[in-house]
Amino acid sequence: MKGVLRVAILGAESSGKSTLAAALATHFGTLWVPEYLREFVDTKGRVPQEHEQYDIARTQREREHTAAQQAKRFLFCDTTPLMTAIYSRHYWGRVDEELGDLELAHDYAFTLVTAPDSPWVPDGLQRESEAVRQAVHEEVVQTLDERAIRFMLVTGSLPERVLQVDRFLKVAG
Repeated sequence: MKGVLRVAILGAESSGKSTLAAALATHFGTLWVPEYLREFVDTKGRVPQEHEQYDIARTQREREHTAAQQAKRFLFCDTTPLMTAIYSRHYWGRVDEELGDLELAHDYAFTLVTAPDSPWVPDGLQRESEAVRQAVHEEVVQTLDERAIRFMLVTGSLPERVLQVDRFLKVAG
């Protein structure tokens, strides 16, 4: 459907991105795009290597484009290439050119950032620690600020977060 507004949901590990994306899709009667990285880790039984980052981000975007054809009004995107690039910088200190180009195309109608205000929960391979979660959260906010990308920080319980986003999208969307 043309005119679907894509909503980026960014945040550090264990900050509730997936849970929020699914809840918002249900609330608004539309679709969400799950984080491809989680599928990658589950399928391969390992975290990605640096050279795999671009393919992960590209696959994420391809899935967004596919879902946008079926979504109604909003499409909630559980992470974006920008988040993949932030993790690349965090772990390897750099971003390859292809991923850099994809990350700069942050063309979402709205950007939400999930606050790391719930208990950190390890889930095996993909989540590292509370300290990493806090550092990545700061990197996300700093990157968005540096690029003048407006965002809404969502906080609190899941019902509180859904209500915050609902109010925001009714005014902005």
